[in-house]
Amino acid sequence: MSIVKRFITEAIKRTEIDEFLQKKLERAGYGGVNLSKTPLGTHVVVYAMRPGLVIGRGGETIRELATVLEENFKISNPQISVSEIEVPEFNAYVVGCRVASALQRGVHFRRAGFWALNQVMDAGALGIEIVISGKLRTERARFEKFRAGTFPRCGEPALRYMKKAEIHVQLKPGMIGVRVKLMPPDAVFPDKIQIISELPPSEETIEEAPQVKAAEVPLEKAEVKVEEIAEEKIEETAEEIIEEKTAETAKEKTEEKAAEKTEEKTEETGKTEEATK
Repeated sequence: MSIVKRFITEAIKRTEIDEFLQKKLERAGYGGVNLSKTPLGTHVVVYAMRPGLVIGRGGETIRELATVLEENFKISNPQISVSEIEVPEFNAYVVGCRVASALQRGVHFRRAGFWALNQVMDAGALGIEIVISGKLRTERARFEKFRAGTFPRCGEPALRYMKKAEIHVQLKPGMIGVRVKLMPPDAVFPDKIQIISELPPSEETIEEAPQVKAAEVPLEKAEVKVEEIAEEKIEETAEEIIEEKTAETAKEKTEEKAAEKTEEKTEETGKTEEATK
């Protein structure tokens, strides 16, 4: 088997497993599946809003899923783990299923689309696009698009962070398709620049005086800290002045003593000269 055929067969298998789990775990709030191969077998992570329904009483449902995946889809030694969806509004499968269930209950498609759109945007998503297509009002099929927020069409954010889902629902007029594209709040855009307002302090300012952050220290403690710094500075300057003055007085005393000694020596020399005469 060539590499191209291998990738195609694996992609088909993933979509088939996804569709099977979507029908099987509809009541559990199915939110997607992740398959990864390990040396021991295949690790299957199922995302759901209600993990208890996926596991079943005593693990009965999860064992049944493991046998079906191994027999029908030829997955070697499947190890299934269930992960709970913390924020359902950031999962494209959950949003699409909500819109589909609203359409099945007879809710107007525009009302269902705007309701899901407002829910996702209120939760904090960066952007969302919901496309409802099919026989919406007349016998001729068309589509209605609901979009809000920042929503890139191409580039790294669209390929890496965008979450997609497609749900189909059978109604009396015919098959209705719900396509959801969602941009979560943790997406990083390369054109967005973060400006840091506060610059790091230089070495000179640190040596001159210690900085007191207003956000961390209260106002009273900051005032006390400033007063202590000022007192320390005053004491240092006073000590320096005293040392300078003591050094000057010591120099004057040494000079006076030297002058007195020179005068005494000159007097002694004069007396000796007179005595010799």
